[in-house]
Amino acid sequence: MKAGITREFIRQLPKTDLHVHLDGSLRLSTLIELARAARVPLPSRTEEGLCHKVFKKTYADLADYLRGFAYTCAVLQTAEKLERVAYELALDNLAEGVRYIEVRFAPQLHCHDRLTIEASVRAVCRGLARAQRAHNRRPDVPHGPDLPFHCGVILCALRSFNEAMSPYYAQLLRVMAYAPRKQVFATASLEVARAAVDLARRGGLPVVGFDLAGEEAGYPAVRHAAAYQFAHSHFIRKTVHAGEAYGPESIFQAITECHANRIGHGTFLFAADMLRDPTVGDPRAYVRHLVEYIGSQRIGLEVCLTSNLQTTPALSLSNHPLRQMLAHNLSVSINTDNRLVSHTTVCRELELAATHFAITRHQFRNLIIAGFKGSFFPGSYNAKRAYVRRVINRYEELERRLLPPARRA
Repeated sequence: MKAGITREFIRQLPKTDLHVHLDGSLRLSTLIELARAARVPLPSRTEEGLCHKVFKKTYADLADYLRGFAYTCAVLQTAEKLERVAYELALDNLAEGVRYIEVRFAPQLHCHDRLTIEASVRAVCRGLARAQRAHNRRPDVPHGPDLPFHCGVILCALRSFNEAMSPYYAQLLRVMAYAPRKQVFATASLEVARAAVDLARRGGLPVVGFDLAGEEAGYPAVRHAAAYQFAHSHFIRKTVHAGEAYGPESIFQAITECHANRIGHGTFLFAADMLRDPTVGDPRAYVRHLVEYIGSQRIGLEVCLTSNLQTTPALSLSNHPLRQMLAHNLSVSINTDNRLVSHTTVCRELELAATHFAITRHQFRNLIIAGFKGSFFPGSYNAKRAYVRRVINRYEELERRLLPPARRA
């Protein structure tokens, strides 16, 4: 790898995953087992068959990429199953050296008359907490070389939905049949924001943020401004899927209308040719000012390399904007998005960054530390600072031990 970064160094580093979807990150064996128990039909009952038909290495487009979520969501309709997959996701991250994760999911996808939003969130938190306790009780964690494992939960609203996606959405669409669809979507997102605030404040749960996911084109984030304002007014941190399949103005809207602290993906941040606002006289200047603002305000960019390549066929590692993000010294973290759907891990994503981009030792260090610094850490600010300091100390110790001094940048 470039800059002397080695696979073993990446494996041992403390790492983060700030953008990982619960329902896109099941173990394939667990999906098959849960589907059999719940009598959910799958295109195949073998791991090889599902990888051939659904969870592929390459996809035709975003719609093809999203097909698998119909199956994963269908098996996650009880608190016990949500708890299990959250626990397994935490274990899988711990096994590869990840020490902080923020698991995001849309609770309304799992709600029905026997499972509330609160119950689904508590189930996910229980699964994460079980893995956290087991790791943090190890003797080498409190004062040894290893770091404690911390986790947060981000509640997602959807830009749009339909009746088939969950019983909750079907009922809401029936009750609000009189209203325009965009009003129904906004109502649903406001309920998620209210749940995030409520559970973060009274539930003793690591609910740390609010997110908006789904198709960007035709479903602007500004329609969900009330939900974001509610979260913002109650000190809940905010991220928005933006610039994943739409241009820079989607990112601008996420920042200005939704008070985003971080941007999910931001793939088309530099794409001045994708601007659609006719009032923008100079698209290149618009992008330049937007990039400068994101950099100066340290608004985090949650980059997911493999996922970006799979959902945007025209994109490759050679033209991925990570290179420009690094050149502009933006606050970038490397993430998986969906471990199952994208067949990836945090280590693999970092290896891609280290191998395919002209990345220096200093830039690679920044990628790792930015994940911890940009996190919506569930503890106090002082506790977060102390934790980041431990991460930096561990990074420097591993760098001295595992990387040749003569090759340091």
